[in-house]
Amino acid sequence: MKTPVFNKEFRDRLHDLLVWRRDVRRFRTDPVDEELLSDCLQMACRGPSVGNSQPWRFVRVTSPDTKDELIRAFEAENEKALADYEGEDAALYARLKLAGLREAPVQISVFANVETAIGKGLGSRTMPEAKMYSVVSAVQILWLMLRSYDVGLGWVSILPPDRMASLLEVDSSWVFIGHLCIGYPEEQTDTPELVKEGWQDRLPMEKFLLER
Repeated sequence: MKTPVFNKEFRDRLHDLLVWRRDVRRFRTDPVDEELLSDCLQMACRGPSVGNSQPWRFVRVTSPDTKDELIRAFEAENEKALADYEGEDAALYARLKLAGLREAPVQISVFANVETAIGKGLGSRTMPEAKMYSVVSAVQILWLMLRSYDVGLGWVSILPPDRMASLLEVDSSWVFIGHLCIGYPEEQTDTPELVKEGWQDRLPMEKFLLER
């Protein structure tokens, strides 16, 4: 295979892709093409993983009953989260739309099979959590691939992690990473919704860079 050339034009477009990737909560109900979805999942599975363990497990949720259970679980956890805030923060939190569980046409729960024998434990004996980090890396690739097709992804973390394996009837040893809502966004924007709503601004990179 010929080695690709990544020139300035490519880097500029990649920069645009990274800037315009959003955590989407507001979806149109248009269906997502199955071939498109398969291509994005294939690329996610080419992501790096500790010891080449490939611990990602994608569970596509299609049952209306299961979706209803997810919505109820989200609403219960969201109420608990709201109770942790007071005053203006509580009022703003209550107004935020934090999931597209009712609208998104494609929904996938993502787990890490932390006990997989694939990879023979290489690199994860000292840091078992590296398998979970590997799955997060795969989700990020999926996110960017979908965005390249103008499809949005919203990562729902306001769900009970200890109940998700049971709710979705998968191996109890799998670790829940997140529930992904996928579909065409109502709008395309380069501004995070939480910034637009006044919850939290982006901070400069220098804020997070340390030297020792």
